[in-house]
Amino acid sequence: MTRAPANLMAVRSLLLEHLNVDKNAARDADLEPAEVGIVGDPAHRGGYHCGSDRVVTNDYSVVESARDRNGLTLDAAALDVGQFQVRAGGGTHDLRSFSTWCVAQCAANAPDARDIREVIYSPDGRTVRRWDRLGRRTTGDNSHLWHTHFSFFRDSIKAGRDQRPLFRRYLTTIGLLEDDMTPEQDQRLKRVETMLSRLDGREPIGQTYLRLAVGKDDAPGAKPVSHPTLTSLATQLTSVQQALTTLAGRDFTDEPSIIQGVLAGLSPERIAAAIPPTMAKQVADELARRLAA
Repeated sequence: MTRAPANLMAVRSLLLEHLNVDKNAARDADLEPAEVGIVGDPAHRGGYHCGSDRVVTNDYSVVESARDRNGLTLDAAALDVGQFQVRAGGGTHDLRSFSTWCVAQCAANAPDARDIREVIYSPDGRTVRRWDRLGRRTTGDNSHLWHTHFSFFRDSIKAGRDQRPLFRRYLTTIGLLEDDMTPEQDQRLKRVETMLSRLDGREPIGQTYLRLAVGKDDAPGAKPVSHPTLTSLATQLTSVQQALTTLAGRDFTDEPSIIQGVLAGLSPERIAAAIPPTMAKQVADELARRLAA
C-alpha cells in the first residue's frame, strides 16, 4: 500500500510543531494535523500522492521525468498544507504568503528547493496557479484555493533526502525559528570562509562552500555559485555543519587550527569530483596536503 515516507513525515512534524495552535497556544496559528497530508485517500489514483500501487497508465508523476521513473516506490511524494495564520517577526503570515515565498525559492533554484517538482497554490484566494519545474502546467483545481500542494521528485524521496531545510528556512525567515549560531560562532565561520577562499583565490566560491554547508545561502554576504557543477556541493558539504558547530565551541588560538579541523571531515576526492576539472586537481592536492599536515 502507498505509504508516507519518513522524510515527508519529518516536514509535516516540523510545520505542525511551529504552526499548530494546540502545541503553541501563544501564537495565532490554526494549522491542524488533518490539514497536512501526504498519502491520498483510498480512492485516490494517480499523481504524487500515490505510490507504485496506485499510479495509472502514463501517470504524469512518473513518465514526465527520469527522476520520477527511477524513483518510483510505494512511497507517496507529495505534501498538502492547509490554511494557517501566524503573527511573528512584526508581521502576519499565512498560507498565501508561505506559498508565494516557497514558489519564489523554487523559481530562484535555491539549493534546498531543487527536489520540488511543482507547487500548486493560490496567491490571493481567488486564482489557482501552478509553478512547474518542467514547465508542463500552469494551474490546478479549485481545492488549491485553500490548500497548497508540493510535489517532490520521486528519486529524492527514495533516497531519503531531508526535505526540511527549505521549510525550516521559511520558519526562520518569518521569525518562528532562530538561527542557532551565536555571534561568536558566526565570526569564526567568517574567518574560516576567508581561509577556504584561498584554495582557488576566488572569494565568491570560497564563501559559497561554507554558506551552503551551514544552510545560510540567503545570508548577508553570501555569493551565488559561479559554476553550475558547484551546485552539487550543497549536498556534499552538509556534513560540514556538524563539524563547524563542534569547532565553534572549542577554544582555538589560530584560524589554521579551525580550517584544519573542518577539512579533516571532508574527502578531497569528493570535492574535486564536484567542481570544474580545471580546479579539481588543485583543490584535491591542497586538501590532501593540509590533511596530511
